[in-house]
Amino acid sequence: MVTFNQGIVLHGLLPNTHKKTGEASMDFEKARQHLHGCYVTVPTQFSDNQELSPNIDGIQSHVRFLLDGGLNDQNAVFLVGGAAGDFSTMTFEERIHVAKAVVEATEGRVPVAMGAQTTSTAELIQLSKAARDLGATYIQVSCPFYFNHSEQDFLEYVTAAADASDIAIIVYNTFWTSTGVSLEMVDKLTNIPNVVGLKWSSPDIGWMTFERVIQLFNSRFSIIDNRMEFVASHILGARGFEVHVCNYWPEWGASLIESLNQKDYVKVQKQLLKVVQPFMQLWQKIEKEYTGGDGYLDKLCMELVGLPSSRSRPPTRDIRDQYREETRQMLIESGVPRVIRS
Repeated sequence: MVTFNQGIVLHGLLPNTHKKTGEASMDFEKARQHLHGCYVTVPTQFSDNQELSPNIDGIQSHVRFLLDGGLNDQNAVFLVGGAAGDFSTMTFEERIHVAKAVVEATEGRVPVAMGAQTTSTAELIQLSKAARDLGATYIQVSCPFYFNHSEQDFLEYVTAAADASDIAIIVYNTFWTSTGVSLEMVDKLTNIPNVVGLKWSSPDIGWMTFERVIQLFNSRFSIIDNRMEFVASHILGARGFEVHVCNYWPEWGASLIESLNQKDYVKVQKQLLKVVQPFMQLWQKIEKEYTGGDGYLDKLCMELVGLPSSRSRPPTRDIRDQYREETRQMLIESGVPRVIRS
């Protein structure tokens, strides 16, 4: 069981007895309440060897940097093994090993979600059980990719994870999978107690679907905005915000959440334009002209502020030599501290 420094239970928020193991069972409502602030997708660093094996020391050092930069249970949740965490290039065992390392490094100071994206219901069940056992509070689940699945396929897939493990679930609606999440499916998800969060990045399949989802379901789910519409979504009731910038400037993320909570929306919008937009534009440029993937630009930014870092695993190509100076200039112009000058 993991606890906060103050002695408040995080993973155990949990007064009931688990019917199978005798352990404390998840209090899903409290898990929902803790799902707020910066949703930080922690990159997986790799060693500079032929296997590009996970660099556990580097990953844990980065987590401590995030904590020292002001991220805590009041303003952040850490996602390990998401898209930016190179889940698609790691083995099952590596995903569990890296997730365990992040949970250990947080020392209970920030809730942890483990990415559980896969194409197999059987593997999803294994991931959900492993996440619960290693001390994660949440798993993030998106629709299986590759085949063109139906919403009913997706609903049964999420249900299988919920039935298999006493862990809170964040359903991720993303364009990287075979089907999106409609308003009707969101309504069906309300019947699964484990589902406590919705992370939304897909373009709307209907007029202002995302805004409608927040308005209708923010009291049932914690809504995580991965569309960079932070001002509008916060006004409507979203309480989670995916912020890649936190990986190399955690103080900025803590300040962002404070400004949102104070409803200083002009300041928030100006900061998004100054700091987030240049990062996203450079990422889009790299995707268009050089390679595809996620997390590689986060890691280059981390290198440029003096943090342990690495390339992403193939087939994503190594961007460091090609884009290091352009990235350095982007960081300087955005006002990022600690940038190493060339």
